[in-house]
Amino acid sequence: MHQDFLGQLKGITPEEYAYLQHTMTGMTDEQAKQFVLFYSGRRKSAQDILLFTLIGLLGIGGIQRFVTGQTGMGILYILTIGLCYIGTIVDLINHQSIARDYNEKTAYESANMVRVMYPAKGI
Repeated sequence: MHQDFLGQLKGITPEEYAYLQHTMTGMTDEQAKQFVLFYSGRRKSAQDILLFTLIGLLGIGGIQRFVTGQTGMGILYILTIGLCYIGTIVDLINHQSIARDYNEKTAYESANMVRVMYPAKGI
């Protein structure tokens, strides 16, 4: 049943789909619906991270780190010009794992928020 809600997410990878299914285990339909709503508003695609990293390579380094909530690393990248461009190049290579790590953290936080805000009835 929850697969119907996950089908609404655009550009979701099979790995992300499996992770979200696991995260939604035990959720009621209302909780699953709210979870997808919260999560879809916060998730980042690997293409977005790649674009922000390319901008950092051509100009201001660290935008991808700010976007993924890594403020300290973002400041470090700005002050060191993307760690002398080496960090930015590494981020270009690892943009998919940066997006995956951010999305897994976001899914975990969204699931916890939904479980608190919409407790299952009958418990």
